[in-house]
Amino acid sequence: MTDSYTYEAIAKMIDHSLLNPTLTTREFEEGCALAIRYNVASVCILPYYLARCAEVLAGTTVNASTTIGFPHGGHTTAIKLAEVRQALKDGGQELDAVINISKARSGDWQYVQDELAALTEAVHEGGAKIKIIFENAYLDDAAKIRLCEICGEVGVDWVKTSTGYAPSGATLADLELMRKHSPARVQVKAAGGIRDLDSLLAVRAIGVTRAGATRTETMLEDCRKRLGLEPIAQIAAVAPAGY
Repeated sequence: MTDSYTYEAIAKMIDHSLLNPTLTTREFEEGCALAIRYNVASVCILPYYLARCAEVLAGTTVNASTTIGFPHGGHTTAIKLAEVRQALKDGGQELDAVINISKARSGDWQYVQDELAALTEAVHEGGAKIKIIFENAYLDDAAKIRLCEICGEVGVDWVKTSTGYAPSGATLADLELMRKHSPARVQVKAAGGIRDLDSLLAVRAIGVTRAGATRTETMLEDCRKRLGLEPIAQIAAVAPAGY
């Protein structure tokens, strides 16, 4: 149903992911340019390139974002906090932080809560927003529910399914569970496996507001086609300099 969404609503669900460790400088630059052309929500980029990403995105409505404790979450809290400080200094507006998976699997919920509270406080004091990555592939439902409760208690902005580097990524069952057990003020992000527009629309229907994606161009060109809009790729090809 094309009357149930707009292009902007769909584009602003996407965090364009540039987290593959083999990406080159040229690919980072091209990825940032693509995100601007398609006017997505954010670019989530490797930490070392965040400052340049923020510079490129300045003056647009696309946010600069990066990861904390990525991808395994086993960093000490002190190191994660140092990463937060650096990311804020580099212009990060949204930070995606991985929980300590080992502590969650061990049932040490006080450690998990203390760490997430410290990270959330630091991020919010810096004027940015925080997404907490659970890495659901390694957790049972009870652990996922407890994490949703903790994230609600410490006031995070998003709960997120996965890094994209575990054996599995976002599933509808997990997203439904996370939406059900998170306070309304906490948003839900899907990551890993959102590779086409139908998948994005499916998670949107259950209340997901963000999704990590690498196939951004394909998904959004499909969206424009279904809505009867001119392709962005075609517009960009004939636009004057500075478009």
